[in-house]
Amino acid sequence: MARMNISPVGEQLIETFEAFRSVAYPDQRGVWTNGYGHTKDVKEGDTCNQAQADAWLEEDTANAVAGVNRSLTLLVNQNQFDALVSFTFNLGITAEGHSTMLRYINNGQLALAAAEFPKWNHCDGVVDAGLTRRRLAEQKLFGTPV
Repeated sequence: MARMNISPVGEQLIETFEAFRSVAYPDQRGVWTNGYGHTKDVKEGDTCNQAQADAWLEEDTANAVAGVNRSLTLLVNQNQFDALVSFTFNLGITAEGHSTMLRYINNGQLALAAAEFPKWNHCDGVVDAGLTRRRLAEQKLFGTPV
C-alpha cells in the first residue's frame, strides 16, 4: 500500500488545537509540554522559540504519520488520513494502533470508524471540552469528501 503524508489541512488542524507555547507547561495530565504539544525531554522551566517549535512539530507529526501508515491496511482518502494523524499526534501511536476506530477502518466500516472519534474526549475519566472540540473537528474532516 502506498505511504501517505499529511496535507496542509491536517497540519493546520494540529496547529490549531496544539497552539504554540514558548514556555513549558504541564498539560492536563501533568506532562511537561512545549512548542506545539511537544513532550519528549521537556521539563519545567524549558523554553523554545518559534523555529524550535516548528522543528519539533515537524518531527512529532512525522512520527504520527509513520504510525498511521504502519497501522492502515485499507487505503483511505487524504482527509481521513489527516484526521487520523491529528488523532494519533494527540493520543499517541499505541492508542491509535489498538483502537476500535482503526479496526473499523481496516474492515472498511468507515461510518462506524467516524463514530468513534467523539468517544476519545476524556482526560483521566472526565469529559474535556477541548478534547471534545478536537475530536469533533477530526470527525468532521474524516467525513469530508476529497
